Amino acid sequence: MSKDIHKIDINSDYLSNIFGKFDENIKKVEKEFSVNIVNRGDGVNIIGEEENIKKADLIMQKLVAFAEKGEEITEQAINYIIDSISDKDFGDVEKINDDFVCMTISGKPIKPKTMGQKKYLEQIRKNTITFGVGPAGTGKTYLAMAMAITAFKNNEVSRIILTRPAIEAGEKLGFLPGDLQQKVDPYLRPLYDALYEIMGADNFLKNMERGTIEVAPLAYMRGRTLDNAYIVLDEAQNTTPEQMKMFLTRIGFGSKALITGDITQIDLPDGKKSGIIEALKILQDIEGIGISHLTNKDVVRHPLVQKIIGAYEKHEEKTKKVYKVRKK
Repeated sequence: MSKDIHKIDINSDYLSNIFGKFDENIKKVEKEFSVNIVNRGDGVNIIGEEENIKKADLIMQKLVAFAEKGEEITEQAINYIIDSISDKDFGDVEKINDDFVCMTISGKPIKPKTMGQKKYLEQIRKNTITFGVGPAGTGKTYLAMAMAITAFKNNEVSRIILTRPAIEAGEKLGFLPGDLQQKVDPYLRPLYDALYEIMGADNFLKNMERGTIEVAPLAYMRGRTLDNAYIVLDEAQNTTPEQMKMFLTRIGFGSKALITGDITQIDLPDGKKSGIIEALKILQDIEGIGISHLTNKDVVRHPLVQKIIGAYEKHEEKTKKVYKVRKK
């Protein structure tokens, strides 16, 4: 069968970024769509069957758009662009990085890396309370922290409050060494890590001393009214319905709340309902409350993480089907 050749003109300045280190980006496109892509110096030739060329051409056009914006085309980016080709949002993929949040202490810009993350940020800006639900590695907590720190720096709020439920996943709190604060610190470590990276350890510690940044277990929120604050509740899948209601009713005037959780990793004792699952059902139609569902397509960690999450989702789906059959 004869193969077609399709030529794309590309500024030679962009080719090294588009092709990637050792041509890794182009090799992925070639493998995915069964085509050959040849560098001509002033563009590329795509060689293959007509239908495959059309798909590869769509990917190449997006890669060119990324390169023209000066964005580095990473392994995560190329994988995401290829995986998104059949999505309804594919036409806007190159607009992902237009949404800038803030800079880390090392000068690295924090931007969404997927359309799911971009929509998550839009929900946060638009609503007073936003739920960010999705698997590990989708940037739920990190982006929430970045938005909180940005609002604090811009004087939109006077303080940041970060909290997590102190739920044991294997070890009992009583068995851990130290006083109560030392016991709960391991549960709050991911929040500290994000704060250090975005605002720097010294700046973070100074604000902790002033009381303008507070990191505390969820139990410490009871009985308080939190005005003019950016409040982030992380690991919310491990709240009970009572804890979730308590947290949501702490929110005062001039405050924003971000609630993040992964409903596939619930560490509550057997028989206990997750507060976030109940809240998503009860609050879904209330104006001012946004719900953003991130998926394994939004995973921005090592590519293996995305594959692991996908494998677990397939396994859990099979287990549910077997359980339903046995129940009948």
